[in-house]
Order: sequence, then structure tokens, then C-alpha cells
Amino acid sequence: MLDSSIVEKLAAVERRYQELNDLMASPEVVTHPDRLRQYGQELAELEELVQIYHRFQVVGRQLADTLAMRDDTLDAELSELVQAEIHALTHRQQELEDQLQRLLLPKDPNDEKNVIIEIRAGTGGDEAGLFAADLFRMYGRYAERQGWKTEVLSSHLTGIGGFKEIIFQVQGRGAYSRLKFESGVHRVQRVPDTEASGRIHTSTATVAVLPEMGEVDVQVDPNQIRVDVFRSQGAGGQSVNTTDSAVRITYLPTGMVVTCQDERSQLQNKLRAMAILRSRLYETEQQRLIEEQGATRRSQVGSAERSEKIRTYNFPQNRVTDHRIGFTSHRLEGILEGDLAELIEALITADEAARLKELVRA
Repeated sequence: MLDSSIVEKLAAVERRYQELNDLMASPEVVTHPDRLRQYGQELAELEELVQIYHRFQVVGRQLADTLAMRDDTLDAELSELVQAEIHALTHRQQELEDQLQRLLLPKDPNDEKNVIIEIRAGTGGDEAGLFAADLFRMYGRYAERQGWKTEVLSSHLTGIGGFKEIIFQVQGRGAYSRLKFESGVHRVQRVPDTEASGRIHTSTATVAVLPEMGEVDVQVDPNQIRVDVFRSQGAGGQSVNTTDSAVRITYLPTGMVVTCQDERSQLQNKLRAMAILRSRLYETEQQRLIEEQGATRRSQVGSAERSEKIRTYNFPQNRVTDHRIGFTSHRLEGILEGDLAELIEALITADEAARLKELVRA
């Protein structure tokens, strides 16, 4: 059964829905396009919730009527039919209840956005750089499965095919909603190819998943940044080491630095660096707000600190464990090849459960 506080919220939504319908029909609103558009948008946002709530009420009445029939004197055949109907209605009622609770949860305004993912090698030397490359490939393969596009914005290679750091964009509807739980410290336990004695080595890499912010979302005062250009270094296009195409942007109020040099064009590198800067500034502000909101918000799955160890990839045991939700899979190879659906669904379910508890308490 729905909690009484949730029933009250649903009743309030239903009243607002009816109020909006009345407003949309009033002469005062019909003659004002802006108000008509505003109320129409709000009405559309509430429509699915109200429709499912009405279905839930209908099923509830049908179930009550059927339960009342069970108390009558029935022959065996009718009694069996009534029991089957009760079972079907109870199941349907639970499905609608689950839908209602999910729809009542506040929507993350960034869920439909593209993302910028930053992966950095942590402890473990060269092996950490190789692990960072494994994670980059894992997310790239997952993006392919989803039909999303990926584009490298900035990278710093190690000498043996790993990454000290790689920053890339994932473009696709709902990318942030599916990948936002990946932020944190990822740990790998395996025997490196360079380890002659066969000892298991532990390395880490940090992952940050940022919603891509446009100029409208985050405005950066040009007077608060310093742009430096310099000659690109390392692997790259024909213009590497021949033109000053690399760009370094420093955000003066905090000293935050973003560097891009992978593109041959100075303009392209600057645009990429600005995109990364806007997303980092947004994330910094969100973390500040989370700290203000206290421990309850921080305990939710989607608000992990970058320094928090969230997942272990154990090669000897063919095991992947997400420590936040106690999820364990013995399909390590498949997960590293981008088969993340089961893991991501488990994270989404756990986050919804945590937010539902908060909704009931509110």
C-alpha cells in the first residue's frame, strides 16, 4: 500500500492538474500566449502521473469489490475465479504503485544531457595508466551498445599504451542518466604483464562524470579567465610541434586549469577547453550544494565523492564488485567489454529506493 504521505502528494498533484485544466479554458489565459504556454507545459508534465493515479484508483476499487465477493458463499469454481482475479488485480496494483512512486521522484534536469567523462590514472604507476585505458575502452564500448557517439577532448598518454589522463565526450539522449553513477575511484586487482613473479598488483583510476554544460547553462565571465597558447607536445596531427595550437585556460577566481592540445586548430582546442571548464564549474557548485544539504543527500548513490572507492575489478576471481550497493558480478570480461546494463540498472534501482525513502520522510 502507498504511504499516506505519498497519497497526499498524489492528491495535491491531481488538484493542481484540474486547476490547470480550468485555467487553460479561462478567457484570461486563452488571450495570453505566454501564460497559455506555461500552463500547457506544466499540464503536460503532470499528465502521465495523473493518468496512472486514476488507473491506480480504479484498480483499487475493483480489488475491494472482488475481495468483498470472496466473503460470499461461492461454489468451488467461482471461488477459484475470484482468487485468480484478486491475484491479477493485486499484481496490477503493485505495478501501478511502483510507477507512481518513480514518477513522483524529482527529475534530475541534467539526465538527458551529453556527458564529459574524465579518467585519471591513480596509484599503481604504469599499471594504473593501463587500467585508465581499460576504463576508457569499457565506456566507449558501452556507448556503442547504446548508439551514442564518443569524442576524445583531451588525452595524455603513457609510454606503454595507457593514459595519465583522458577526457572524452559521450553524446546521446539520456547519457548522463545512465553514466552519472560512475564517478569515484575504481580499483583493479590483477597480475601485470610486467610482473615476472606473478604477484597481484592493486592500482586505481579516478572517474568523473560531468553533464555537458552549454553557454546558457553556465556563463563564464571572459574577464575571469586567462587563455594561454603554446606548442602541442606528444602524439598528434601534422601541426604538433609546428604551431601554437594547444590552449590552456585558467579560471582566475579558483586557479582551475584546463588544457587541450589534441586538435590541430587552436579554436577547436579553445572550444573544447571551455566546454570542460563549464562542466567542472557546474560540478564544483553542485558539490558545494550537496555539502550544504548534509549527510542524507551525500548518502545517496548518485552523489559519491571523487575520492570514494566505488568499485573493484578483481581479475583472479573474475569478479566486479560495486561497494556502494553490494553488487557483485562474475562477468568481469563482459563488463570491461561494455556490457554494463545489469550493473547500471542496479545502481539506478538503488538510487531510486534511497530517494523514495527521502520522499516518504519529506
